[in-house]
Amino acid sequence: MTNILLHRRNFLMAGTAALAAPTFPVASRADAAQLDALMARARVINGNMLPAFESNPEDEAFGRQLRATGLTAVKYSLGGAGAGFDDAVDHIGWISNEIARHEAHYLPVLQVSDIARAKASGRIGIIYAFEDATMFDDDIERIPFFHALGVRAMQLSYNGTSPWASGVMVADETAGLSESGHRAVNTMNAVGVTIDTSHSNDRSTLDIIAESNRPVMLSHAGCKGVYNHPRNRSDAALRAIADQGGVVGLYELAYLTPGLEQQTLSDYLRHLLYALNLCGTEHVGIGSDALMLEFDTSPASMEGWNASIVQRRETGVAAPGEGPPPFVVGLNGPQRMRRIAEELLANGYSETVVEKVLGENFLRVFADTW
Repeated sequence: MTNILLHRRNFLMAGTAALAAPTFPVASRADAAQLDALMARARVINGNMLPAFESNPEDEAFGRQLRATGLTAVKYSLGGAGAGFDDAVDHIGWISNEIARHEAHYLPVLQVSDIARAKASGRIGIIYAFEDATMFDDDIERIPFFHALGVRAMQLSYNGTSPWASGVMVADETAGLSESGHRAVNTMNAVGVTIDTSHSNDRSTLDIIAESNRPVMLSHAGCKGVYNHPRNRSDAALRAIADQGGVVGLYELAYLTPGLEQQTLSDYLRHLLYALNLCGTEHVGIGSDALMLEFDTSPASMEGWNASIVQRRETGVAAPGEGPPPFVVGLNGPQRMRRIAEELLANGYSETVVEKVLGENFLRVFADTW
């Protein structure tokens, strides 16, 4: 899968073996028992995350860390930037084999009821997704083909231009959905795919929303109203997603702040609270775009990470400001969703709203589109 090497996820997937769980501060504002009860009943869905696999799936420490995530399901982006048809098919086969090998911990999500099955069984559901459109090669018939292989969320472009839409790094801000892109949207609606506009520019995003007869999502993004960066989305795009009934997931990427320092929990909360105020509590979720367990910051790991960033820049798929690893200080570990719940409660949001942000908003959109 040579094209997959262009994407930083190729590096990240090499480091998803179980790691020592970091220690999080004991809840001081929300009662620990309250958080325990909330996490136990919530259907916790992360809109973009890399699942962890272990050479020995029966390892008890690995199982404990997965349970500590509190996750019910995650959307996993397959293929990466520039993946061809064969790359994508191969990656689907690989992830399906890994899920089967880790069947005590994971299950594939093909319908909404599988998310309930995951919650009831204590496993984590994996939702197959694409972040690019290169695997389609402008062939609309490949949409139902990949849907039949289990892909339930698709994008019409990555950062650049595809035959269907324009990405956030395209200089021409008026470039939107193409004629075949309109047909792609209609086909995704018809077969039951959630359309994701995380990497589409504003014009393409608004065109997709206008064409789609079902809600669309921004599974992982930030807010341009907090920091003006191409990968962060404008108020107009965020409101349009919400107005159509969709959901916006907030990521943990370097684009939260202008510097190349590691982002902090305060940085993350500025974007999350801004989105909640702008879009409403029915339309915001968490799309970390990070590792499920913990990013290894050892020198050897960072050397590999930095090399992957250089490769992305050289191949032209990187966005400005890439560099820091994909995690927020204070959230780098399996308990990130619990920590976010604690922070939302501390900011005055009700448990009902917290459950919506933790997963119910994504679940509603999946139910409306699948």
